[in-house]
Amino acid sequence: MKLFEGENIEHEAANDQPLRMSDEEINSKYREGEIRIVTEQARYPLNTISSMVHSDSYKMNPEYQRRHRWSNRKRSSLIESLIMNVPIPPIFLYEYEYSSYEVMDGLQRLTAISSFYDDEFELEGLTKWPELNGKKYSKLPKLVKQGVDRRYISSIILLHETAKTSEEAENLKQMVFDRINSGGEKLTPQEKRNANFDGKLNRLCIRLSENQSLCKAWDIPLEDGNPDRIHSERAENKLFKTMGDVELVLRFFAYRQRANLQRGSLESYLDFYLEKGNYFTTEVLGNLENLFVATINLVYELFEDKAFFLYRKRKTGWGWFERPTTAVYDPMMNSLSQRLEFRDELVRRKEEMNEAIIEFYKNNYGAFEGRNTNQSALEERDLKFNKFFDRFI
Repeated sequence: MKLFEGENIEHEAANDQPLRMSDEEINSKYREGEIRIVTEQARYPLNTISSMVHSDSYKMNPEYQRRHRWSNRKRSSLIESLIMNVPIPPIFLYEYEYSSYEVMDGLQRLTAISSFYDDEFELEGLTKWPELNGKKYSKLPKLVKQGVDRRYISSIILLHETAKTSEEAENLKQMVFDRINSGGEKLTPQEKRNANFDGKLNRLCIRLSENQSLCKAWDIPLEDGNPDRIHSERAENKLFKTMGDVELVLRFFAYRQRANLQRGSLESYLDFYLEKGNYFTTEVLGNLENLFVATINLVYELFEDKAFFLYRKRKTGWGWFERPTTAVYDPMMNSLSQRLEFRDELVRRKEEMNEAIIEFYKNNYGAFEGRNTNQSALEERDLKFNKFFDRFI
């Protein structure tokens, strides 16, 4: 596959020599503070949280917050816990510059408290204080309001001096994020990538995930035109909520170099690719964006809503699979991305192609069935789609 100039990614040379250190060397490493987190603790009164959230000194993750906004009932439950003085876990902050912080964990708690103090929602679903249901902060009885104002939320701050370089800082942030999020609600791999590897390529994937052809092909409700609001149907869509739509875009880019770069699981490869791809030049990112948009639009124009469906064998006979699958998405996108110059001819023969693809899946069902993702299986799928589309050029 021909890559754009500057797109090629390479693995760094691996050091296969086993690491051996004496006890004295290990003690010296510990004494000198290598790989040791420098922290301090702080407590924030609840009535100061709103100013913190709206301050330029605290960096929130707007995309994560946008997709994972708590319901009013869940936010109300947190406020009820604070009213009763139930201990809640601390938030984790990273001091990326002196006196400037990034929220690593606890974003939902902070924004829920901030929204309550800003009178943005009424309490609902309270079980211990049902008398307060329907009340905003400004309407709380005087003593309850004073009691809430006396509460605070604790924080653990990873100080700026923890890391000596920006690369070391990113590695430490990733390690801490993974460990503090190992319990509770499990994050998807793409949610972790969004937190650990934010950068130019990650933001491009997020933006391209709103492409209408992609959303229609994967049955993701479209935006309603208001950039500050996510309508409920879209918010509850599983792919959108888990950032699976963003991963689909990343998969397309990463697939272009997968044969040469992937070592180990797909998850670890996508981590690696995104981390390195964030350093692509503006020109490379622009080329990748144009390629993705042209490819996904062509795919949808050819096959519409069933673009990534597999025609499969059932007990009752052959029929379309009830949802799209990456077993079709990856090789079809890859194949058509290399044939964009023949777009007009492919579109002209659209009806003929849609009839032929049913027989194509029947004849090649073994190549697409199951979860086989080893390199030889992927190459076989690529080859079969290449031959299929070449018939119509």
